[in-house]
Amino acid sequence: MSENLDSLRKAVAVSPDNLPLLLMLGDALLENFIGEEAAETFEAALKVEPSSLPAKLGYIRALDFSGKVSEAILRLDALCEEHPDSGDAFLLSAKLHLKEVNGVVARQRYDKAISLDPELVDVNLLKRIEQAGGSPPPKTSTPTLASANSWQGGAYGDQEDDDDSDSLDDLRLDFLQKADIGFEDVGGMEEVKKAIRMKILLPLQQKEIFEAYGKKAGGGVLLYGPPGCGKTLISKATAGEINANFFSIGLHQILEMWIGKSEQKLHEIFELARSSKPSVLFFDEIDALAADRRDMRGSAARTLINQFLSELDGDQSNNEEVLVLGATNAPWHLDSAFLRPGRFDRLIFVPPPDEPARKEIVEVMSKGKPLHNLDVEGLAKKTNGYSGADIKAVFDRAIEAALEVAMESGEIVPVSNRDISKARKQVKPSTAKWFESAKNYALYANQSGFYDEVLEHLGLKK
Repeated sequence: MSENLDSLRKAVAVSPDNLPLLLMLGDALLENFIGEEAAETFEAALKVEPSSLPAKLGYIRALDFSGKVSEAILRLDALCEEHPDSGDAFLLSAKLHLKEVNGVVARQRYDKAISLDPELVDVNLLKRIEQAGGSPPPKTSTPTLASANSWQGGAYGDQEDDDDSDSLDDLRLDFLQKADIGFEDVGGMEEVKKAIRMKILLPLQQKEIFEAYGKKAGGGVLLYGPPGCGKTLISKATAGEINANFFSIGLHQILEMWIGKSEQKLHEIFELARSSKPSVLFFDEIDALAADRRDMRGSAARTLINQFLSELDGDQSNNEEVLVLGATNAPWHLDSAFLRPGRFDRLIFVPPPDEPARKEIVEVMSKGKPLHNLDVEGLAKKTNGYSGADIKAVFDRAIEAALEVAMESGEIVPVSNRDISKARKQVKPSTAKWFESAKNYALYANQSGFYDEVLEHLGLKK
């Protein structure tokens, strides 16, 4: 398989505008679990033929493989609207919604796919959908995406709500997490903590002083930086520092099949936070929604984006003591509307873990594992630029190697420093590629100074 992959790479290098070759290479990369290169290959295919449906579906599959579920589902929903006769698009949609344990929507998308192309029947997939709650729809119910009542201007239509799943109590169960950690539980990241204290905690803890200057506590803060560097962890610790309710939301959890329901659910999530203040609303992969805004002109998803903006600073939105945190790996993809005053107008850079943080990560990773004389400080020093996820990958590789020997011998084999060192050399810091992109934006698209912290981190501050 690797030889075939290398042959395809060489063929594409010779003929970079050959769409069939690019599609073949992208599929082969996904089969070999190389998601990032697959996404780049499908992007190259889309530059050759922007309307290519296989390239769009391939890119969405690559996003899903890379863990960008929200962006994958958002793009796929838009693609299903753009190509309502594509059984392949609806079948992929069914699979993604099933992964998110949304059996009802998965069944609707599966049935649509089969009605478009009966050859797509997948008995095993249907069985898993039914196990996830995707029973056949009632015969009397035949609404479609286009015919469902929509949300207009922040007001509900006349549609009936035939279940109680959107009640505040149910939403509380779905999204409320226990914020049982504080800054003392997060190793390192001192500069990030300092920025959060000044921009977030002090305004909430000293409201009187803040209000004396005509400012209200709360609002939106954007955490950005390489993936796997603790944006979610520091967000939960922020809520713990002020004893606030912590609601963690993935954008894919908001999406509903019927037009208008997603906007309604988003509105109710904000209402839940407002009724539970002080509260922290944490939106992961916020760029998935904002980045797609340009690709969704005329799409139902645009109304969801507009609703999000309205909840942040609309006339009817009172978000005092409600802190909205958004996390993104790609702030440069955010629509400028999200960065206006009153929305996500405060940015905090979350860099890769520093040495104290890496030391703590190593200590956590080593617990409960058969390690022999692990040099914690030495590993922390040699993993400069590694994210927490990268360090975990080092341990995973070392343990897998020891497991192979243990399975053959039938005895527990300790993981040595040599095993860890060998695995570290195999795992390259994933943050390097992020900084390559970030450096370009920070140097050449930094008129507002948003990315000064990136330049400081790279030692390039002018």
